[in-house]
Parts: sequence; C-alpha cells; structure tokens
Amino acid sequence: MNSQLPTSEATVSEPAVALGPAIVDPRVDILGVHVSVTNPDDAMWRINDWIHHRDRQYICVSDVNALLHASKDNELRDFYNNSGLTLPDGMPLVWAGRRAGFTDIERVCGPDLLPKVLQASAHLGWRNFFLGGAEGVAQRLADSMQQRFPGLPVAGVECPPFRELSPAEKDELIGRVNDARPDIVWVGLGAPKQERWMAEFRPRLEAPVLIGVGAAFAFHVGDVRRAPRIFQRSGLEWAYRVSQEPGRLTRRYAIAVPQFLSGVAKHPPRPV
Repeated sequence: MNSQLPTSEATVSEPAVALGPAIVDPRVDILGVHVSVTNPDDAMWRINDWIHHRDRQYICVSDVNALLHASKDNELRDFYNNSGLTLPDGMPLVWAGRRAGFTDIERVCGPDLLPKVLQASAHLGWRNFFLGGAEGVAQRLADSMQQRFPGLPVAGVECPPFRELSPAEKDELIGRVNDARPDIVWVGLGAPKQERWMAEFRPRLEAPVLIGVGAAFAFHVGDVRRAPRIFQRSGLEWAYRVSQEPGRLTRRYAIAVPQFLSGVAKHPPRPV
C-alpha cells in the first residue's frame, strides 16, 4: 500500500456518510484478545478512512500488561475485540503474531503513533482533542506539538479528575468535547482506565476516532523518559521503564512477563 496519505481537500472536507472502514485487518488471538495484524502505515490509512467517512471508531493500544488485564476481564476483552484496531504495542505481541503465521505484523506503539498522526493532521486539517494526563500535561502537549507541527489544529484539552465523575459532570464533559468538533480524541488515562472511559463515552461522542495512548502524553512532554531504541526493538522496553519507575512498575512486570510467557506457551496464538 502506498504509505502517502491522500492530500486533496476532498479528503478533509467532502460531506461524508458512515460507510465503515474499507478494509478490515486480520487479527491474531493472543490469550483471548484479538490483536490487529497491522503496521504504522496501515493504521494511518484506517484513521484517514474513518475521518473521511465520519465513521465512529476507537483504537486500543495494547502492551503485555494491558493485554493480560483484558484477558481476565470479559467486558474489557470484548471492548478490545470489537475495536476498530487493537494495536500491538510491544515486541512480545508482535512475536506472538508472527508465531501464529502473520509475518507482516509490526509494532505500533502509542508514543510513535501520536506524532505520526499529528503530522498528518497539520497537513490535512484534522482537529485533535487531548484528554488526560496530570494537571496541565494535555495543554503542554498541545503547545509543544503545535510548535513541532505548525498549523496543527487543536480543538481542545481536558484533564478530568481521577475520581469518578458525576452524571452531570459527564454530560458537561461530553458537551465540551462535542462542541469542540474534534476529528480525533486522544485519551491518555493509562490502561485499563482509558479503555473503560472509551467504552463508556464512545456512543455519545461525535468525533470519528478515539485513541487510547497510555503514557504517550507524559513521554512527549518529557515527564517520563522513553527507552532507547535498542530496548524498544529487543522487546525489553518494559525493563527500562522498571528502572525508571521501580516503585510503581517492578511488581507489575514481575507478574506480567512470566504470566504472558506461560500463557502463550499453554495457549499458542492463532488467527481469529
């Protein structure tokens, strides 16, 4: 597939009908979670297609830890499995997909997808709304990305409180997002909170695309350091993150990594 997105004005502004995605990626079953067999360029084409047709979809970005959460929670697993895309964010998921025979599956991680989409947004006029992160992070992210990609349309920013919102607060939040008319809502609440948020709010939000990107906000404003490329490519990014945040992440990955390896040994990945 040609990796260059269409750039005609019609791509952005042509009146649209919700026809659904033109192509549906195959999926691989990894511990009951259906992970999309895709790559960064194909993910971009899906987003372009959904925005063009105003087809309301959502994207989950799953690493090992998020996948294990979903594998044990029927409701959360169904949400992953019914997504427009569930992206393999982590080399262990890529290796699992290749073990199932999908040699063309590639890693698509949130911190890389975010600037790739925003660069296209600056060119095509896609309006972006940033929701999540600690106080002020979404605004810092929007400001830095507008400097990086001149002309980037930012529809709005929002930092919801960590507590459960009241019904009135939810209605107000939905109204603010819809009034901003975004094409893409970036949800940076961390997994599985962001997936549960998208599951609840997707039916009422008019934006064509919701994307849950975990810690991508914190990475791009410099609050959290990202692993060097050698760690990312070798499947050891989790180890680097543990070294950066041992108090929060040591227990998580001490449990998650053995569970994942044991699980795929007992239940080999397979095509859906």
